[in-house]
Parts: sequence; C-alpha cells; structure tokens
Amino acid sequence: MNFWGMRLTIFLLILAPLLAQAGGDEVVIVYNKHMPGSRSVAEYYAKMRQVPPKQIYGFSLTTDEVMSRDEFRDALQLPLARRLQSDGLWQFGSVTNLATNGEPQRVERRVVASKIRYLVLCYGVPLKIAPDPNLKEPFPKGVNPELNRNEAAVDSELAWLPLVEANFPLAGPLQNWAYGATNTALLNPTNGILLVARLDGPNANIAKALVDKALEAERDGLWGRTYFDMRGLGKTDSYYPGDKWIAESAEICRQLGFETTLDDKPETFSMDFPMSQIAIYCGWYDVNVSGPFTLPQVEFMPGAFAYHLHSFSADTLRSENKNWCGPLLAKGATCTMGCVYEPYLTGTPNVAAFLARWMAEGFTFGEAAWDAQPVLSWQTTVIGDPLYRPFGKSLPVRHAELVRRHSPLVEWLQLRVIDLALVHGASIYAAGNYLENASITTNSAVLTEKLADLYGQEGKPDATIDMYERALKLGPSPEQRIRIRLTLGGKLEEQDQNQEAYDNYQKLLQEAPDYPGRISIYQKLLALARKLNKPDDVARYEALIQ
Repeated sequence: MNFWGMRLTIFLLILAPLLAQAGGDEVVIVYNKHMPGSRSVAEYYAKMRQVPPKQIYGFSLTTDEVMSRDEFRDALQLPLARRLQSDGLWQFGSVTNLATNGEPQRVERRVVASKIRYLVLCYGVPLKIAPDPNLKEPFPKGVNPELNRNEAAVDSELAWLPLVEANFPLAGPLQNWAYGATNTALLNPTNGILLVARLDGPNANIAKALVDKALEAERDGLWGRTYFDMRGLGKTDSYYPGDKWIAESAEICRQLGFETTLDDKPETFSMDFPMSQIAIYCGWYDVNVSGPFTLPQVEFMPGAFAYHLHSFSADTLRSENKNWCGPLLAKGATCTMGCVYEPYLTGTPNVAAFLARWMAEGFTFGEAAWDAQPVLSWQTTVIGDPLYRPFGKSLPVRHAELVRRHSPLVEWLQLRVIDLALVHGASIYAAGNYLENASITTNSAVLTEKLADLYGQEGKPDATIDMYERALKLGPSPEQRIRIRLTLGGKLEEQDQNQEAYDNYQKLLQEAPDYPGRISIYQKLLALARKLNKPDDVARYEALIQ
C-alpha cells in the first residue's frame, strides 16, 4: 500500500472511543482545613472543572503526610461516607452475594446508587496511614505472611469506601474487582470502587498546575516522545513481570505512532542522555530521582505522564529531590502514580494496562489508573486530575482543530501519522517522500529530524547529514539539539568528515556548556584532534579529561 493510502486508512481506523465525557458533577473534592493552600487548590479545581460547590468538603486533618489509623477512620473515612450519604450522593443498601467458588452466600451493606464516581484529594490531605500494631485481625490461611500489614495509602484505602459498611479486614491487600475492566461503567461505586486521585506535590502551586496542564493537553492533545527504561531481566527472574510491563508499554506507544525509545540495560537512563519533548516516561528501579530528571530543566510536554516503579516512589510528595513522584511533578509532569509503602511487585499498577486503557481506549486518567491496579486497600497513590482525558478525540478531529488555530503542534500530529503508517506497513521510501513534499517539514525541526532518520535507514549518508544540519537551524529544543548534534557527529565520522565532526562537537559544547556528558565529548574531540594533527588541541583535551 502506498503512503497516501496507508495515511487515509490510519485516519479512518484510529478513532477516539465513543465514551461519554466525564464531568465535574461526578466529582467530590476533599481538602484539609488545617493546611494552608489546600482549600485554594480545591476551589481552583472546582472552578476549572465546574464541580458543584456543595461537592467540596473540608475536613480537619493533620498537616503531616502520615496519619494514624484511628484518625483516618474517625476524621476522614467515616465522616466522608456519612457526608456522601446525607447529601444524597450515595445510597447504601443490602446486597446478596451468591455462593461461588466454595464461598458461602452472604449479605453485605454497600453503595447501591451513586451520583459521583471520582474523589479528588487536594494538597495537604495526608498521603498515608501508619501501621497500627494494636489492630488484631484474623489473617487468611495460605496468604503470604509479609502481606499481613495494615499500613496503606490514603488513596487506596478510600478507593473501596463504597464497601465501608461491609467490614472487610484492614490487613493485607483487597482484590480490585474492577481490575482489567473494559467497560468504564464498571468503574463505579455501585461496583465497589471510588476513583480516587490527588492534586498534590511539593507545594500548592505545583498541585494547581496539574489542572492547567491537563486542560491544555485535553484541548491540544498529548504529543511528544515516549521513553521506557527496562532492567534487562531474564524470564526466570522473579522481577521479570516489571520488565514485561515496561516492554509492553513501549510497544503500545510504538503501535500508536509515538516516537519510542526502549532501553534494556540494567542501569537507568544516564544524566547525559538527551531526553527531549517527553510525553510518556516509564522506568525502574532507583530509590531517588536520577538521570535526566535531576537536571535543572526537564522537557516534559504539557500533559505528560511520568512513572518510576519503586516500592517507595511516593514515600513523600513534598520533596523536589527525594523519591520520584514529588520530583517528577516539580519538574513538570502532569500526572503520575507511586507507592507509599512496600507493595511488592504484584501490588503495583500494571503500567501497560494503564497505557492501553488511557491512550488506546480513551479512558480518563482516574479510570485507567484504577483499572490497572490489581488490589485496593494497599500502597498506591494516584496523582493528577482524574478527569484528564487527552486521547478522547480522533486524529482527524485533532488535526482540524490544530490547523484552525494555526498551532505548531501540527508537526507532532504529522509525525504520529507517519509513524503509524510505518508501523502498519508503509515503506521508509514512501514516508520520506511524503516528508520531502510536505510544506510543514520546511519549518519543523521535529519533522526534519525524522526525515534525516529515514534517510539514514535508507542508506543515504549525504542526505542524512544535510537534513540533520537543516534541523539544527529550525529551533530544536535544547535536548533535541544535543541529540541531533550527537547523531550528526557520528554520521560525519562514519563518512571520514573529521574536520566537520570536530567542528560539530565543539558547537555542541558551545551551545550546551553544562551538558553532563561533556567528558565523552572531550574524548571524541581528543581522538579527532589526533587524526587531524592538532597537537595543541590534543594537549588541551587531555588536560580537560584529566
């Protein structure tokens, strides 16, 4: 099939799911009366999402991130359930569960009618429930003893609030009966699950910004590049499922037409890796934020999702450099998930399932986050606007809107269509030919870099070099510029254009004097200086390396 035919096919096939748009009337907001800034976050979110004022609740809670089990129950859990019932948002009733799988028939009290599906916890609402050594409960036989613990994430404990009158045990995780649901109607309090997310972070301003960036990406779409960081584990390794989730996540993004980088080395991305224009990031397993995310500026696109799998990735949200969730939010991510205490791998979100629901099926962030969580009453916190739905429109609709507004984001939509065509069988030649003749390529560093990549795959070194040099003149982002310079340098060296390569690497250092990988650039320049018989430069770069 030629490129034009493939492009039309993709436009017809990649349509947004026909899901009802979630609205503010489905949301209840909770803030902490004692935490400065908490109420302002709540009121801002209510205004931006048109949440009815009567569905904003303030509770008197500790300003610490950790609360006791007694305080959680008496100051938040039970008062919230009573308020939802008294305000007519919930109705409790008796439900008979028929005998199945050897379990006897039982009658339980639960929510049988609900006008809301989402709960938004605002900056200042405690993050986690401390272990209670005085809580004694019988523990099911055959369950791993390390799960016999009652500490939990506030979010995850509130997610089963519709069953608060059913008297489930507090020790250990509770199976998420909505896990893997393909019908969003099942993600409802009447099915025993409340979709809990928080607008949180190191400070109230960062929490508010999560709303703005979500709304921007809903309007414009989520564009950019996707990055995935496996550990390269073998299938016999007990931690292999984590690697499998990340590999599957990368393939989902690739199949959906995103420029995708998948690293399978044991180390996480290094600080000198040029991570540009980030739409999605998933990796593991560093204790604290590392690599490109420690730089002063991180190129998160508006609406970006960033997730690092670690047992204590959300041990605190109020730090910009400890663990992962807080720093990712401080550097510009729009939404994330994390764990507040040790969850064990099987108790963490299946990030591939999350991305499949969110990106391919058009779920809201809150729906996708809890659909991908195997257990409740455990350790997961979900951070971001739960109504956030950047993939709710088809590509043709997005295209028409962006063109009408003369948005520069059209270049990313064009890139995605090209990558979709390639995934679905279009030839590299056809894709390159399309970019050559598209007027938008002339002024787009993104598309010109892609054309250079395609020329490289076709074995056209001169055209490849020419296109990378053109891309550098079209205003690439700082990290994109570094990536192009590195790639261009390698291509020039392959063609024995050593002086040009030498000049290119020197320009990289001039343009990015704080580049963390400058030692590696000194080493390249040293080797080239020797080839070019530049003794003074040889001595200079030897000294710089030392």
